[in-house]
Amino acid sequence: MTMNTKTTRREFLAATAAAPLLSPILLGMQDKSGSKAPVLGTGAWIYEAIHDWGELPPTIKWGNTHGVVEDSQGRIYVHHTVHASSDSADTMVVFDDRGKFIRSWGREFRGVAHGLHIRREGSDEFLYLTVNAADPRRSPQPDMQAVVVKTRLNGEIVWKIQGPPDVEAYRQPNADGTPKRYNPTNVAIAPGGDIYVGDGYGSYYVNQYNSRAEHIRTFGGKGSEPGQLNEPHGIWVDSRGAAPVLVVADRRNNRLQRFTMDGTHVDFIPGFRLPCHFDERGGTVVVPDLHGRVTLLDRDNRIVEHLGDSNAPTWNNPMRTQPRDTFIPGQFICPHGACFDHTGNIFVVEWVEVGRVTKLRKVAA
Repeated sequence: MTMNTKTTRREFLAATAAAPLLSPILLGMQDKSGSKAPVLGTGAWIYEAIHDWGELPPTIKWGNTHGVVEDSQGRIYVHHTVHASSDSADTMVVFDDRGKFIRSWGREFRGVAHGLHIRREGSDEFLYLTVNAADPRRSPQPDMQAVVVKTRLNGEIVWKIQGPPDVEAYRQPNADGTPKRYNPTNVAIAPGGDIYVGDGYGSYYVNQYNSRAEHIRTFGGKGSEPGQLNEPHGIWVDSRGAAPVLVVADRRNNRLQRFTMDGTHVDFIPGFRLPCHFDERGGTVVVPDLHGRVTLLDRDNRIVEHLGDSNAPTWNNPMRTQPRDTFIPGQFICPHGACFDHTGNIFVVEWVEVGRVTKLRKVAA
């Protein structure tokens, strides 16, 4: 994930205007031996931060770690871009629940691996991958880019959606005459199987397809008014209520935006800096925020906790390009993906050049 836009004054002010919360506690930070993991959070939301979780084989070196999910067997999947020094080009790495390496695959997505979603369909589970468009100066070019891919858990491709839909929204050029860009970031699946793709690095639309990957509608587009989006990076179908609602991480507008399933604006949820994506368990939602923290929402979409806040003045924390031994325990740098596991722990992956996987182990209140 590369972001070239400079930090604006608005983003800086938004970063300092988050809802007031109790300061997180960092227990164990005074242990000079480094043997004790820091503990983050307050009240009912306390977690032990186990950084650099998972035992990578020597042939794989993390690139930017972008997505993380857990399957029904407790296995953890991490989607990363692959470091330049890595012998293996595999972008998907699979661990058991203890962090032991199981397998890897996905070399065709090296350099452009991004979004990751898992879904049970009947007796099977499938992964949905969103793959970025590559920098045209990159050589060699990735085998696949600007594509949404459905795979089995072993990486076998079921289908793919290549490029944007052939609709008027993308046919019309930009105001300066340049063609509309397409660069998908994340995907969500409705209960009935419809697929929603956030064009988060392209033209800022949401594209809806049926379960056979046939286009239904396109909505959104760049702006800050209700129904408009500015970098729809993450996307999620909220099924906690009587009717499902589509929630978009409207990242550059520093908010979440909710839509009906046919793309009609519902409302906004404020209190975020640069929200990236979502996962939900038992009514609680975890939102990784690229600007240095992980946020928890309750069933009523109220912010109940910010975890690991680095309090960095800008989203593009210079720590993200530094060696791993300079990272500060108990602080996040650029959280990009997060998921709950089946026991309520949280896995967080970060947009840092050497990758970072953190397990937030739930501590009993």
